Amino acid sequence: MNKFLFLNGLARHGDLSLLALRLLTGAFLMWETQDNILSAERMAEFERFLGHHGFMAPELMAPLSVYAQFICGALFALGLLIRWAGWVMVFNFVVAIAMVHWGQDFRGWWPAIVLVFISLHFAVQGGGRWSLERALANP
Repeated sequence: MNKFLFLNGLARHGDLSLLALRLLTGAFLMWETQDNILSAERMAEFERFLGHHGFMAPELMAPLSVYAQFICGALFALGLLIRWAGWVMVFNFVVAIAMVHWGQDFRGWWPAIVLVFISLHFAVQGGGRWSLERALANP
C-alpha cells in the first residue's frame, strides 16, 4: 500500500529525469545567450542593460556572463564538469537577482531564482548516470 501511496516505483527513473532537466536547462541557457554571441549589436545592448543596472565594467561583465551561461549550458547538457558549472551558474544568477531583480516582485525573480536552484541541484547532485563525466569515470 505504501509503495502505491508514495509512488516509490518512480525513483528508478531519477537519472532519466535528471538527464531531461540537464538537457532542458542547458538548451535554455544556450538558446538565451547565442544571440549575444553571434551579434555584436545584441552584446552591446546587453552591456548597456548591465550599465543601466549599476554593474561595474559592463563591457567586461556582459561577455563574461554570456559566455559563462553558454558554456555552462553546454556542460549541463553533456553532463560534464557539471558540479563546477552548477556553482558558476549559482553565482551568476545570484548576482543577477541582487543587481537586476531585487526590486521586482516574485514573478520578476522567478526565472533567475529557478536557475539558481536548478544549478545548485546540479552542483550537489552531479550529472547522474546518463552523463559524459560518468561515462569517462567508468569506461
